[in-house]
Amino acid sequence: MTQHFHLIKTDTATAARRGRLQTLHGVVETPIFMPVGTQGTVKALTPTQIRETGAQIILGNTYHLNLRPGSELIRELGGLHKFMGWDGPILTDSGGFQVFSLAKLRDIRDDGIAFASHLDGTKLFLGPREVMTIQSNLGSDIAMVIDECPPWPCSREECRRAVDRSYRWAQECKQLATDNGFLGGGHHVFAIAQGSTFDDLRREAAESLTALDFPGYAVGGVSVGEPEPEMLKQVAATTPFLPADKPRYTMGLGTPPQILKMIALGVDMFDCVHPTRVARNGAAFTPDGLINLRNERYRADPLPLVEAFDNYTCRNFSRAYLRHLVMANEILACTLLTLHNVHFYLNLVAQARAHIEAGDFATWSRAWIERYEAGERAASGASFAG
Repeated sequence: MTQHFHLIKTDTATAARRGRLQTLHGVVETPIFMPVGTQGTVKALTPTQIRETGAQIILGNTYHLNLRPGSELIRELGGLHKFMGWDGPILTDSGGFQVFSLAKLRDIRDDGIAFASHLDGTKLFLGPREVMTIQSNLGSDIAMVIDECPPWPCSREECRRAVDRSYRWAQECKQLATDNGFLGGGHHVFAIAQGSTFDDLRREAAESLTALDFPGYAVGGVSVGEPEPEMLKQVAATTPFLPADKPRYTMGLGTPPQILKMIALGVDMFDCVHPTRVARNGAAFTPDGLINLRNERYRADPLPLVEAFDNYTCRNFSRAYLRHLVMANEILACTLLTLHNVHFYLNLVAQARAHIEAGDFATWSRAWIERYEAGERAASGASFAG
């Protein structure tokens, strides 16, 4: 057991865990979902509204914030917390995912990644030193190492290079963080285990990074286009070889059922743009699946999105009103639906924590997933803009 992470209870029927993570800006109860604030904002919400959703920790992005407005400016103005008016914990992604998503604009080298800015083509380089310096400037509670995220599918040789390179960069990141005094005092650095679909490479990555004794670990390279069964298989091939007394984070996913399935595999932390993105497209999460408010069936519907759901949107507005805002392209639609969707995710992980503590997580999560997926199948004729 480590000082910053306390494992409170483990489920007897699954690998689900109930934990508590201490950071510089507060305690995080796990399992937890982290709303994504890539540009220093969770889209459409104020910090007060983010708090009202039940959020404990949010995510920012090293690559984007360094491009605009610049990490040195943010440091001069008091750090990212003060800059964006959020006083809770912040995890910052290193920019490694942009290696994957901006593949046409980058060149991977042994010492780091050379990018052409997606904004104006300006040349930018991210290596271990740059990534740790930027995240130190931001004042991140949790800083991620830089890694190489291989695409899906990829060859074993390609994956082997990515795993080896990611390990070397992780070593450098930890040493740099230690040397500049970033590690400790509530600041943490998490390593990222890659390995694509190769179980032996995932185990090797997990075990070699564990030997470096990071404060936390992430499962990287999932939800990059592979089908869900393969995604779950990759997580299952990684988590058993990560230390039980450190937090585990699966990056960039997923749907509500996927999150529950990942919790059952022993994952503690999640982030995803899904709840905010679908809100901007007029869709909302319910226990019976995602609903598209553009559908005519909601034009005169007096019910809230979810009955007895305790968020500002559900307490005050009907589906009919929300559909009106969506159809009229009113900005308020984005705020109200985002608030609901983010709260939906955070309420889900809060329920998961309670059921892990109660000892019935497996039964509860199975029933929850069955209801949600049955609702999705029933509404399969409906569509929404991705």
